[in-house]
Amino acid sequence: MNATLRARLERAVVRLEELNGLLAAEGATRDLDQFRKLSREHADLSELAGLFARYERAECDAQAAKDMAGEAAMKGFADEELKAARAEMERLEAELQKRLLPKDPNDERNLFLEVRAGTGGDESALFAGDLLRMYTRYAERQGWPVELISESPSELGGYKEVVVRIGGSGAYSRLKFESGGHRVQRVPATEAQGRIHTSACTVAVLPEVEAVDDVVLNPAELRVDTFRASGAGGQHVNKTDSAIRVTHLPTGIVVECQDSRSQHKNREKALSVLAARIKDKQTREQQAKTASTRKSLIGSGDRSERIRTYNFPQGRVTDHRINLTLYKIDRIMDGELDELLQGLAAEHQAEQLAQLAEEAA
Repeated sequence: MNATLRARLERAVVRLEELNGLLAAEGATRDLDQFRKLSREHADLSELAGLFARYERAECDAQAAKDMAGEAAMKGFADEELKAARAEMERLEAELQKRLLPKDPNDERNLFLEVRAGTGGDESALFAGDLLRMYTRYAERQGWPVELISESPSELGGYKEVVVRIGGSGAYSRLKFESGGHRVQRVPATEAQGRIHTSACTVAVLPEVEAVDDVVLNPAELRVDTFRASGAGGQHVNKTDSAIRVTHLPTGIVVECQDSRSQHKNREKALSVLAARIKDKQTREQQAKTASTRKSLIGSGDRSERIRTYNFPQGRVTDHRINLTLYKIDRIMDGELDELLQGLAAEHQAEQLAQLAEEAA
């Protein structure tokens, strides 16, 4: 283990001792938000310290085996012990490096999922509906609640645009790599001659933010319009102007919400989505300014970039960022996304480790 990694682990152990004192102190629970924050940090560092302790035990075992190897009668046994100890040290060091990778502060947050039809007309809108169902089914498998924020249905089904909120611990960390262009190749239901068409949708995954803490929304920079919510075909679902449209004048970002019959609730939801979009815009602008020559896992961040292809005639789904092709499109469209999401997370970790190695070199 190199000196830099060991020093970071030793600092983590010292911090864990500090947290033990803070959490045990009288009045520690008076500020529940701070208490929860410290408790989460304590849980993370406890796991890290446990792994480090196991590494040090393996290190001691390796030294003991080396000492034992000097005795001729014990050499064969000592060599086996040394080999096992070194293998355990290598495995634990790799795990410790992963645990010390920089964490995305948004990972534990809820998220807003936005799906928009792109090229392909009605077929694109139908595919947008299929994608929404795929993510909804995945969320159901995790026990995460899904709440409709706004929708713009197409005439033949599906959506021109739809926004949902997905809650649950770690929701954003699992789905954050889904932002980008999703391409579908299949025979549309409206195709009389059986020809395969290609169309596309864009997906945006935004972490939910605390508007007050993370994004300052100046009322003077907002234009709020109310209108009457309507269902498919123009049928009114409300008799009052409960739907809300909020425009952020400096950026031109527009958010609509008409899911609730309460104008107050629609306004609250719209402002929450607006804060998430503004925060996302700020983050992407900052990343563009500080981007290095290394291409990040999610490419340029341009949501028009194609990240995945769903080929129905061949029954395959291909994620172009990690060159992973799976021949189980029906199961994936039914929400079985674990293999794809785990592959993306693993590639992201590999990118981070490579970057850290370059910086240390």
